[in-house]
Amino acid sequence: MGGAEPSVPEAATRAWIGLGANLGDREAALRAAVRAIAALPGAQVLRTSTLYRSAPVDAGGPDYLNAVAEIATTLEPHALLAALQTIEQGAGRERPYRNAPRTLDLDILLYGEQRIATPTLTVPHPRMDERAFVLLPLAELVPARVPPEALHAVASQAIERCQGSGWVAG
Repeated sequence: MGGAEPSVPEAATRAWIGLGANLGDREAALRAAVRAIAALPGAQVLRTSTLYRSAPVDAGGPDYLNAVAEIATTLEPHALLAALQTIEQGAGRERPYRNAPRTLDLDILLYGEQRIATPTLTVPHPRMDERAFVLLPLAELVPARVPPEALHAVASQAIERCQGSGWVAG
């Protein structure tokens, strides 16, 4: 779903969602999550990055598959967060401890140009500049939002771009 930057409906905000999974059928979980996001009232998936395989950061468990989805949404940021958490729960997401392995992880990385700092939501995502698995797929979609120095800072992290870009279609 990559390609040229798509247009956004006038009343919508462009947002970028980080997707990750390291338990179960990871690719199927990410594919289902993109479909679930596209089915949300007030949300349209514009495009997705390719998949990346990465080792867990600050955690154990199997490798993750990660991607970023670019959406247009009329949902307010906290309503979008609640909808994403519902999708996670539907995928069997449990939160037994911080950075636990997960069937699905959905994070609002950017919401237009807004800066949000509430007890339940921080945008831009507070740790995105520390994680190659966020920056590389985000740079694929919006290179202007990822400065070269940020990519350089995460260059030592273990990450691999997966072959093919049609992972969402299946």
